[in-house]
Parts: sequence; C-alpha cells; structure tokens
Amino acid sequence: MQWLIFWLVYPLLWLLSRLPFWLFYKFSDLVYVLVYHIVGYRKKTVRTNLKTAFSEKSDAELLKIEKEFYSHMCDMFLEMIKSISISAEELKKRFELPDLDIIHKLAEERRSSIIVMGHYASYEWLTALQFYFDHSGYGIYKRIKNPYFDKLIRDIRGKWNSELINNKEATFIIKKQQRAGKMATYAFIADQSPKTRKNQYCTDFLGQNVPFFTGIERLAVAENMPVLYLAVDKVKRGHYKAIFKVITEEPQTLPEHSITDAFITNLEAQIRNAPQYYLWTHKRFKHAE
Repeated sequence: MQWLIFWLVYPLLWLLSRLPFWLFYKFSDLVYVLVYHIVGYRKKTVRTNLKTAFSEKSDAELLKIEKEFYSHMCDMFLEMIKSISISAEELKKRFELPDLDIIHKLAEERRSSIIVMGHYASYEWLTALQFYFDHSGYGIYKRIKNPYFDKLIRDIRGKWNSELINNKEATFIIKKQQRAGKMATYAFIADQSPKTRKNQYCTDFLGQNVPFFTGIERLAVAENMPVLYLAVDKVKRGHYKAIFKVITEEPQTLPEHSITDAFITNLEAQIRNAPQYYLWTHKRFKHAE
C-alpha cells in the first residue's frame, strides 16, 4: 500500500516541481487558501503558540502574523517539492551565503563542525551549503515512516554530495567518523521539544520555561567540535540569505549549557524580529511551566 501511495503521488509532485517559479508561487497561494481558510490546519495550535509567545501583542497583530505564517509555510513546503528538479545554479541564487570565512578557516584546520538552526525561514534548501564545502556534509533528520517517501527525501537532499543521517544513529555515526579522522560538517535542526522534562535542560524561551535537548552540546564537548549557528533570513519570496554565527570554536572551555543557551538566544532573536517565519504548527510550549 505504501508503494502504491507513493507512485500515485510522485508524478504529481514531479510535475509541480517543474512549474516556472511565477506559476509555482501562484499555486502556493491556492494551497494557502485551502490550508488556512478551508481546512484550518492546526490553527488552534498556531493561535495558542502565538498568544503564549507574544501576549503583549493585540489580536489584530497576532492575526497578521498568523496569516503571514501560513503563507510562508505553504511556500516552504512547496519549495521542498521544487527541490526535486531545481538546478544547482537556481538554488545558489535563491539560498545565498555571503560570508563563508569561518567555514574556510575550519576547513583549513581540518576540523569537523556542527551547525545548529531552528525551524525558521528555510531549512528545506539547506542542501545549498554543500556547494561551498569541499568536504562531506550531513543533515540530521527523523526518518519518514513510508520508506518510498523517505528515499525520495534522502535522494533530494543528497543531490549535491550531502547525506542524511537518521537522528537515532547520529551520535554513533559522528563519533565513529571522528575516530576515523573524517572531516565533515553536521547540520542539526535543534529546537525539537522533548517528550518529557525528565533529564532535560529547562530554560526561558519566548517568555516560557521549557525543556531543551542537550545532546548536541554534549556531542560537541565530547568531540571538541566547533558549533556554528546558521541564521537564515527570508529576503523576499523564494529567496533566502544565511549567515554563520560562531557559538564556540572551543566547546570544552565553556560552562555547562552555554552552547544550548547561545543557540536559544540566537533563535529567539530571529523569531522576535520576524515571527511569521517560524514553524508554529508544533506545540512549542506543551511542557512549559
């Protein structure tokens, strides 16, 4: 059945990916009407999240953010589909990295590094990073239950010498490659909510005391890997710019939770500046105190 579902859907996805961008985003406008106005996809969760994070804002301000968020979410979901057929040249124009000094510095030092970011702006076109690396790049992801769609996602992300690693295997694989002396860059989307507060680090995020995973920090310290925050901003529709911010080049010298705190600070600054580009459909504060 999973095979049948995939082969019924995939031809439609491929055709959609081939649309010229002007028509592609017209289609996204139609999807927005369906998702927001007709289906109301997770609208209650989005409104609860926004009201919790921005209690000082008026109902009119929150509604404006909500509508802009849904429009952006539809664009981003379809941009993932566009990745099926987008060319390297087109992707370079649409996902810019104007300053790569820190990446070049770490490459010269032959040091593997960890990139952290949140569900903000564009994470679907993160594969553009690989255009600027001479070494291997890995994205850490959660495996999709349908194996055919999972393979499709892996093929899309692996088009330009990057590879996905299942999040459950990531620590083992990274440590193994470190022991083997393999230089690589590993990208994590680091703002997932733990299922429980037990043994997690709790701190302030958007005015709420919530738990965060600390596995990335522990890995960075154990392997002495530099940690960079990737701040992706939406310049205009279909165009993004990403800036690397150094959290630390020497993680073993920092106090406990410093790396996690720095990640949270950077992400919150982006959200407060333009909240419509954050992924609000997940229950961000379900374990808040």
